[in-house]
Amino acid sequence: MIKKEMIAMLLAGGQGSRLGVLTQKVAKPAVSFGGKYRIIDFPLSNCINSGVDTVGVLTQYQPLRLNTHIGIGIPWDLDRNVGGVTILPPYEKSKGSDWYTGTANAIYQNLEYMETYNPEYVLILSGDHIYKMDYEVMLEYHKANNADITIAAMPVPIEEASRFGILITDENNRITEFEEKPENPRSNLASMGIYIFSWKVLRDALIKMSEVPGCDFGKHIIPYCFESGGRVFAYEYNGYWKDVGTLGSYWEANMELIDIIPEFNLYEEYWKIYTKSDIIPPQYVSKDAVIDRSIIGEGTEICGEVYNSVIGAGVFIKKGAVVRDSIIMRESIVGENSKVYKAIIAENVKIGDNTELGIGEYSESKYDPKVYQFDLVTVGENSIVPGNVKIGKNTAIVGETTSEDYHGGELASGDYIIKAGGMR
Repeated sequence: MIKKEMIAMLLAGGQGSRLGVLTQKVAKPAVSFGGKYRIIDFPLSNCINSGVDTVGVLTQYQPLRLNTHIGIGIPWDLDRNVGGVTILPPYEKSKGSDWYTGTANAIYQNLEYMETYNPEYVLILSGDHIYKMDYEVMLEYHKANNADITIAAMPVPIEEASRFGILITDENNRITEFEEKPENPRSNLASMGIYIFSWKVLRDALIKMSEVPGCDFGKHIIPYCFESGGRVFAYEYNGYWKDVGTLGSYWEANMELIDIIPEFNLYEEYWKIYTKSDIIPPQYVSKDAVIDRSIIGEGTEICGEVYNSVIGAGVFIKKGAVVRDSIIMRESIVGENSKVYKAIIAENVKIGDNTELGIGEYSESKYDPKVYQFDLVTVGENSIVPGNVKIGKNTAIVGETTSEDYHGGELASGDYIIKAGGMR
């Protein structure tokens, strides 16, 4: 039997519904980030930088792009003969087939994979957070406390605490109480969804709780271990960590990369973020172009003006166009003399000439106020926005739209256009 001290199980099957049209055809961990990367690059890079060379990636929702991106793990040095990266989709068993119905259920369905490596410890990760963390340091902390479970945690504003699993600890950081998304939180120390389990404890808990519908770590596995008298500790993390689960937090995290002194630094030599890089030509900037405080991806052609924005690879900003406070993902085109203000433009979008996005006053979304509650224009991938139209704030567009879809040549703030092949 192969023996590994610690293996990682990376949960990357989530739909990411709070990202709206950005995740209609792609899993959240595969969404572009920072002009060059995909969100899953960050936990994968953390693994190899921490010396964790065996990673199971659990996929489910729209896995094609994620599978293509990860491949056999070459960019992260995870193409190993023993270990490396393995994609773990749901599969048919002799007693039938099951989708992953919860975070712990997904791990339970891959017990055989974990048993192959007979690890001492199992690291459970989410595939949709932006951060840098040395898991080896967390493992040393786990060992020093003779812990059964160590939960990475960080303080959050108390008004946001009800969105997280909340930990209450004693003077030794041993967790005395764990509350999953409490209505009235008694602490602001929040679980980051990063766990180290001693393997025997995890295996026992998964088997004992296997019949629980939608078995989840926060709701079921961790409370079960508490009730069994397990030693559960909080590992307090004080670096940058962002759950980019909403359009607002996704936009903010991208914008923070272009601060004069970025809180999250992509340029550190000692902790690199690795990704699959396409073979594409260098950037081109015309003599009339203006670029100010922006990240510009490879192969991008800038003939217009770009301010305070994150531009992905292979984007074309045509002459006279102005892009401000926006994210434009790879292979998209902004037409001549068009204006793009505070927008998130997904991959392979075509915006016609003389079109304006992000104008007027904010208005509540008519489509889904829980998702679209920011003054952002969000355009889903492979969409077409015609020329000579005006689009307000807090709007959503998906599909190949034509001028007939815009009443009077306008899409009012808070409105939406979801074409055939769109979300519903």
